[in-house]
This record gives sequence, C-alpha cells and structure tokens, in this order.
Amino acid sequence: MRILQITDTHLFGNSEQALLGMNTSVSFERIISDIANDSLSADLIVATGDIAQDASEQAYLHFDAAVRKLSCPYYWIPGNHDDREVMTSLALADNPFVGDAALGNWLLIMLDTSVRGSVHGLLPESELQRLAQLLESVERNKSLQHSLIFLHHNPIQGNAGWMSDIGLHNADEFRELLARYSSVRAVVYGHIHQELDAVYDGIRYICTPSTCIQFKPGVEDFALDRKNPAYRWLELQDNGEINTWVHRLENFKIQIDERAAGY
Repeated sequence: MRILQITDTHLFGNSEQALLGMNTSVSFERIISDIANDSLSADLIVATGDIAQDASEQAYLHFDAAVRKLSCPYYWIPGNHDDREVMTSLALADNPFVGDAALGNWLLIMLDTSVRGSVHGLLPESELQRLAQLLESVERNKSLQHSLIFLHHNPIQGNAGWMSDIGLHNADEFRELLARYSSVRAVVYGHIHQELDAVYDGIRYICTPSTCIQFKPGVEDFALDRKNPAYRWLELQDNGEINTWVHRLENFKIQIDERAAGY
C-alpha cells in the first residue's frame, strides 16, 4: 500500500504570485508532473496543510484540479495559512476532509491542528478525544493492526532556533496519548519545510519538505535553504513496517529571496 504525502504548497489565488521569490504554482505543477511520470503509483494522497498561502478559494480549486490529474483519491488537512471554512465550502466532487480511513490493515488518522490567526498549532480536546476513540477502535477491530497519524504542525521540536514556538503547543499531551496505544507506527507532518525522520519515545516522527521553499536547519534565525521542492512516498507493509523516502525535483532552478527574515 503506497501513500503520497504532499505538504506546504502555499498556493495563491493568483498563480503569478511568488513566496519569498519562488512561484509556488510553478513548483507545485512541476511536482504534479513529476509524480505523474513516476513509475510508481499511489493508493492515496495526503496533503498535510498550508495548501494555500492566502486561503483563497481559487488556490484550493487550483490544488484540487491539479491533484485530480493523478487519478488518485486525496485527503487534506488545514495548516496555519489555511482557512478550514473556505476549504469545506468548496463544491468538490469528493470530500477530502474524511478524518480517518482504513487502508488494508492500517488506519490513517488525519488531525486538524490549525488555530485561526496563529502560526502555532493546537489539538483541541475534541480532536484528542477523537484520536483516542480511533486508536481504541484499532485495538477492538481484528482487521486493523497499525495506525498512521497525519497532522500539519510539528509535534517534536524543530531543528532551528526560530522554530521553538511555532509547533504543536500541546505536543506533550499528544505524545502522552499516543504512548497508551501499541498500534501507532508513525506520525507524519510538514510545517517546518524540512526532511526529518527520527524516533522519539519509541514512535517514529517523519517530516516532509515543502513543494516550494525550504527552511535551513541548524540556524538560530530564519533562513531559507537552497534544496529543491519535494514530496514523500510512504509504503505501508502488512507487518507494520514503513518504507519511506523523499523525492526532490531535478533540474529545477531555485529562485528565492535569501535575504528574507520571515514570511
């Protein structure tokens, strides 16, 4: 079973607009073309937030139209730049806000960590309760054995000083909840525009680069990296193992404002 993760596309209603020097529509369309030409096929696409930079209806419609070219179902969750009300108001052929989905003997759980008007994330009590109920359902359901959790905000500390306050603010509570359930195999997220894969308290945490700009690791102040736009493949095995890798665009000309102090 193969999943594609796309994250932090930061699309604008006006496809000519750029984010810190990069035209996000151009990079996103290159990503879609790259996926379409890949010899691998996906069972499902999960978009983990910051679909739009300006939260405009046209940006979400652009995303939907582009992803549908891949002839694969997709789910999305909002990030800090998104507006869930706008996303849910769209007249789309299918509802990308499913919340959870079974794929073989895996349960995929999509969480909304967005906080209106804030960069940081938070899981409200309703989402924590839903998460607990779903994880409990895996333990009761003999056809399910493994769970994979998707969210936008980083639930473990980022690797740059300026990221200290932009992640999931109740991450401790989230991780304590996960520790009570043996089915959790990994947590997959975006937000900090980097490639990361680490084990924390026995659970794997996987972060995926953006389809546009990337953030430089190991720095104190905000800085852009010159790595190419990317997406992630996740192969889920029946035994609970996850094979995953990041695919970056090749022959892509990076155009970014390296003097930028934030966005």
